[in-house]
Amino acid sequence: LLGIEHILLGIDPLLFVLGLLFLVGSWRRLVATVTAFTLAHSITLAAATLGLVHVPQTPVEAAIALSVMFVAAEILHQAHGRAGLTARAPWVVAFVFGLLHGFGFAGALREVGLPQSDIPVALLFFNVGVEVGQLIFIAAVVAALSIVSRLMGKGAAGERGPWQAEALIRTPVAYLVGSTAAFWVVQRVVAFWA
Repeated sequence: LLGIEHILLGIDPLLFVLGLLFLVGSWRRLVATVTAFTLAHSITLAAATLGLVHVPQTPVEAAIALSVMFVAAEILHQAHGRAGLTARAPWVVAFVFGLLHGFGFAGALREVGLPQSDIPVALLFFNVGVEVGQLIFIAAVVAALSIVSRLMGKGAAGERGPWQAEALIRTPVAYLVGSTAAFWVVQRVVAFWA
């Protein structure tokens, strides 16, 4: 439950997943991409929680915001017919940035605390919760996009998914996500010296 709560209340990873949703061209690739993201952040979350790796939280948070900016830029490139790395190999981008996001999850999990007697089991179920939360979020966004698509008279979007068919939604979302992430980057870099 903590994993589900953390992902559904965590704006950074949700915006990253939202960006992936607009970049991936099929349901199968989307699930594989989100699972790669979960596997990657599970690795660094475990390494940080078990004390194997120590990374300062402030630069990690700034870098996470940059990862969100990256997927927003990739959405805009794709909208202009220039498929970027994320469109060609989404699971690779999701895995690499997932490693970074895992350090962010570790900082949040440190604040909550883990039962010291069952850390491996707690980490496993936290990550399962994060994956479930991501899938709930994706289902909600796809349902909302399907409703908007039908209201606009486009009908069912088919196998490629409703997010692919809706260029009117994709570009404003990319600008909104990118602008939010850019603000976070500035805010978090300023926090280096605060």
